Parts: sequence; C-alpha cells; structure tokens
Amino acid sequence: MPAEQPFYQETQIANGPLVITHAMPTAQSVALGIFVDVGSRDESDTQAGITHALEHMLFKGTKQMDVHRLAEKLDALGGNANAFTSRERTCFHLHVLHEHWREALSLLTSMVREPALPEEEWQRERGVIFSEMAMVEDTPEEWVMDQHVEALFPDHALGRPVLGRHDTLNRFSVHNLRTYLQQHYSAGRLLLSAAGHIDHNQLVEAVAALDWQPDSAYNTIRQPPTGFTNGIQALPRADEQAQMIVSFDGITANSDERPQAWLSNQILGGGMSSRLFREIREKRGLAYSVGSHLSMLSDAGIWSMNCGMDPERAADCVTVIRDVLEHFSESISVEEIERCKRQLEVQFRMGLDSVEGQMLYLGGRQDEAALLSPLQWLGRIAEVDVAMLKDWCEIRLSQPGLWSIAAPEQALDKISDRIRA
Repeated sequence: MPAEQPFYQETQIANGPLVITHAMPTAQSVALGIFVDVGSRDESDTQAGITHALEHMLFKGTKQMDVHRLAEKLDALGGNANAFTSRERTCFHLHVLHEHWREALSLLTSMVREPALPEEEWQRERGVIFSEMAMVEDTPEEWVMDQHVEALFPDHALGRPVLGRHDTLNRFSVHNLRTYLQQHYSAGRLLLSAAGHIDHNQLVEAVAALDWQPDSAYNTIRQPPTGFTNGIQALPRADEQAQMIVSFDGITANSDERPQAWLSNQILGGGMSSRLFREIREKRGLAYSVGSHLSMLSDAGIWSMNCGMDPERAADCVTVIRDVLEHFSESISVEEIERCKRQLEVQFRMGLDSVEGQMLYLGGRQDEAALLSPLQWLGRIAEVDVAMLKDWCEIRLSQPGLWSIAAPEQALDKISDRIRA
C-alpha cells in the first residue's frame, strides 16, 4: 500500500519567511497569503488600532507604484485581494488563476516588504477606519461582542477592540506606522502560505530570491490574561432587538482538546439540530438568531453562546439557556455525538475543496510546531466517546460565566434578575 502523501510541505527561507504549501494539482487557481505574527494584543494602550491601520495602509501603494497603479494591477489579476487583522495575526491574501501566481506573489510581497505609506493617503484612510468603527457601532451583534470581550479581559490588550479608538488613531503619524512596520514585519515573523495548483519548490525559489527585512531587535512578549471575568454586564442600548452573549473559559489554539471542543460546540449551538436552536427557536420561537462558537488564542480561549431577541422575551431566553447549560453535560447522547461527527466530517472534507480555505488553514502553523491535516483531525474526532465529551463539558460549564446583555434600559433589570435567579 503506497504511503500517504503529506498534507503540506514547508521550507524555512534563510533570512526570510517560512513557506508552507498544500498542493491541489487539479485546481485551476492558487491562493497566496502572508501571515504576520502581530495583532491588536501586541499594541500598547497608546498604540490601540495601529495594527489594523497598517493593514489598511499596505494597500496604498509600494515604492514602485502608487495606490491607483497597485489597485489596477490587483484588479487585472481578476481574482480576490483581501486582508484581515485579528488579536494575534495580520494576513494579506490573493486568490488568482494558477498561471498568475508569480505576479500575485510579486504584488503581495511588495506590499509587505516595501509599502509607500504616503502621508496624504493616511489622512484619507483614517476617515475610512472611522467609518468602519461607526458601522460596528451600528451593528448590535458586533458592538455587544466588543463590549463583552473588553469585560472578559479588563485592563488587558486582548480586551481592546481591534479597530482601536478615535483618540489614538488621530495621534498616529506615518512615522508611527513605519516604525511599527519595522518592528513587527521582519522576516522571522512572516509565514507565506499557498494552496492550489502550485509547485512548492518553485515558490520557495521565488521567495528566496527576494530581499527580506532582517529580524528586528524589537521583541514582543505577550502577557497572558490573568483571569476570566464572570458575572453580568448590563449594556443600555435602544434597539429593536436585545443581544445576549454568555461565555465560559475555553481552550487555546494549539490544545489537544480541540476534538472535544468542536463536538461540544456543534451539539450545543452549531446547527439547526443543536440544543440551543431547537429549544429557543424551534420549540418556543423566542429568537431568530441563536448559536454558539469557539474563539481560540495562543494563551486563552472562550466558548460563547449568543442570542438576539425581542427585549420583552429576553428573560425567557435566559431561562431556556440556563436550563440547557445546566443539563447539557449529563444529557449528551451517543446519537447526538454520531450526528455531529458526521456534520464535522462534511465540513472538514468539503473544506478540502476550497483553495482559499486551505491557504487560511495553513496559517495556523504559526500557532503550533506542526499541523494535522483535516482528515487527521477527523480521525481524532472519531475517537471521542460519550464519557470524554461529558467530562469535558462538565469542566467547562461548571465554571461561572460572563453574561452580557444589550437592551433598552427599562428591560435590563428584569433580564439581569432572571440571570441571578
């Protein structure tokens, strides 16, 4: 029987980034991504928002081309160009036809290695970020999540919004952006991932031929959060819908307990047959939006349940959620586990068809020394039994959680009293 082909190949470029690829020979396209090991948690309080601001500014031209020429070249490739900033990562990525990968690589690496950072563009882009912040303010689900995370991690960088604050953004100059770039965008903090129709050795050769910024003497030491806040956070907000989030201590991004966490989350709030969806929406019609999700970081994690409902019915939602959580661990059944194993198998295997999805998956290599393939993870998921899952959930849900409720002021007392009951 032939040996199974490795899921990915990786090569550390001398004085350059780590290059990691997943070959998909029958694909018509390639997705390229540069992951920078820096996020909003690496900022000081006076730097709040600078990581995200720099992400925006890397699209504003390079030393060889201005913002309009760069935009034209990106559009000419006909694919998708995007970026994101999280609490621990910044990522720039392109998805193009496979024959255009060299041009895509050239554009992507030029943006990261030699951005122009023009002063006039920063003055304009700051206003764009203010508009983005206003959009979050106008989106109750996003706004309450920002408030919730801030309450979970008070006086810690993890608790600050990724977008930053108006006062800090107003103080940033191009000099501040460039200094931050030099400190955090050195070669040793970069991972270049590619998935699709691409040859690993050819990509390595192309990346090795570029000049990379040597590692900076600047060293970021991430301070782990000191604890996990619990209790009730009541947030007056005059919207038609109330928003509710409850979170419990979760797992880290490299935890061996991921199979238990994925299965538990799927059973609790991961689909139409999940406990929360069935009890809150299907049986009682209390809410349209209800579910659960996992957030995993290098040294912390949260397991959250969220719900959006009429303020007058929010207290009833609290009762149902508390009842579901109280009896969840002891009542997990073999049938539920098997159903959710099949659901995760579908998600993982269908995800293997996504070029962009696999490129992003490879970025997880920054969280651990080696990656398991999605199929290897399915093997570990298959090994989880009822007793393992019950024990895992009992440990997580027996801890006190943090409830955040955003609702009109006159409804908050009733909702909070129901949580305390």
